[in-house]
Amino acid sequence: MIVCSCNVFSDRQVLDALAGTPLRSPSEVYRCLGCSPQCGRCARTIRTLMDQVQAHDCGACADECPVAGLTGMVAAE
Repeated sequence: MIVCSCNVFSDRQVLDALAGTPLRSPSEVYRCLGCSPQCGRCARTIRTLMDQVQAHDCGACADECPVAGLTGMVAAE
């Protein structure tokens, strides 16, 4: 899904950025993706994705895990 229409990036790109480094704010996500906020409407969605990833520490994802379906995370073996 497209998260930011102004910079044209998707939830997948945000999640990939979050997987690479411990980002703490939407502005850090923008910088990581090589852009800056334009209208700012996507900041809330970015924050939601960040919160979901930060809360995801189940180790072995269950089918009902909301983040596992988004990120495609695989538990380290």
